[in-house]
Amino acid sequence: MAAKGRAGSAQTRVRLRRDDQVVVIAGKERGKTGRVLRIDVDRQRVVVEGLNLVKKAIRPTQQRQQGGISEIEAPIHLSNVMLSTPEGRSRIRHEAATDGDKRRIAVRTGQEL
Repeated sequence: MAAKGRAGSAQTRVRLRRDDQVVVIAGKERGKTGRVLRIDVDRQRVVVEGLNLVKKAIRPTQQRQQGGISEIEAPIHLSNVMLSTPEGRSRIRHEAATDGDKRRIAVRTGQEL
């Protein structure tokens, strides 16, 4: 099943959620941790607080008289981040509880998230 608007791209399951603590496992920010701010499912990218900062030129507007250069967080591909738990990093699996609810489980520790 192809994602809307993207020819030839397969839609993948995103197991992370907003406000999850993640650790970057590849790239220039490798080893750093942060909180997930946004998830873009179509492009398979996440924005992590305080990581992958890029400089962006801001044009002066009526609300912001002073223009300049500001730093914003750029998205990181999903394959380059992993959930961070207190015991270390872990993959995530889903498990159906006896009452029918779905739970997220850290694979390495078995801890419920």
